[in-house]
Amino acid sequence: MTYLGDVTVGGEPQTRELPGLTITKVAVDEKMSNNCYLLRCTATGEQALVDAADDAPLLLDLAGEAGLGTVITTHRHWDHHRALADIVAATGATVVAGEPDADAITEQTGVAVDRRVSDGDTVQVGEARLEVIAIAGHTPGSICLLYRDPQGPAHLFTGDSLFPGGVGNTFGDAAAFATLIDQVETKIFAPQPDDTWFYPGHGNDSILGTERPHLAEWRERGW
Repeated sequence: MTYLGDVTVGGEPQTRELPGLTITKVAVDEKMSNNCYLLRCTATGEQALVDAADDAPLLLDLAGEAGLGTVITTHRHWDHHRALADIVAATGATVVAGEPDADAITEQTGVAVDRRVSDGDTVQVGEARLEVIAIAGHTPGSICLLYRDPQGPAHLFTGDSLFPGGVGNTFGDAAAFATLIDQVETKIFAPQPDDTWFYPGHGNDSILGTERPHLAEWRERGW
């Protein structure tokens, strides 16, 4: 199956095979339709999960016997970590989250954050390296994760900071929106090329080149 990234709750996952990393995308929860991403290093078989959003049995089945070494939570909102406690209890995975959101994640889930990351940190998945890009605005500690494919375009997991058609919700907070649009523009669009593929926390994927022409429009409309 050609990877398109248009998964639906209750439907089949989609998998993209890169030379160093396999990305499997699945949607969970009919109401919120969160995306979860299982990452597997092709060299070592080590696996990580981006956002244990819901439906622990499904996510554990997806991980299979290889298990999980790491669970990365992109931000502190409840819909992105509902399965975190069950996943960690079943796998013993290391929990990673952005420093400013870590305490809130623990308060909401009862799960300790083992590693609190900041801008410029890296998270290893076997031999594959994910670069942490801290993007404040949607929440103070939201993080994006960049994988630089040595043989092709980069791949970016954006949580709820960036979607096709706009940045994440800032709930009417003008200052938070200004922070979010500024950081998305300077820390994602400015340094990364148009062919960078990004994977959001909900809905379909896109590439930066498709969204770049609309940055001024997003800023003008204020959301």
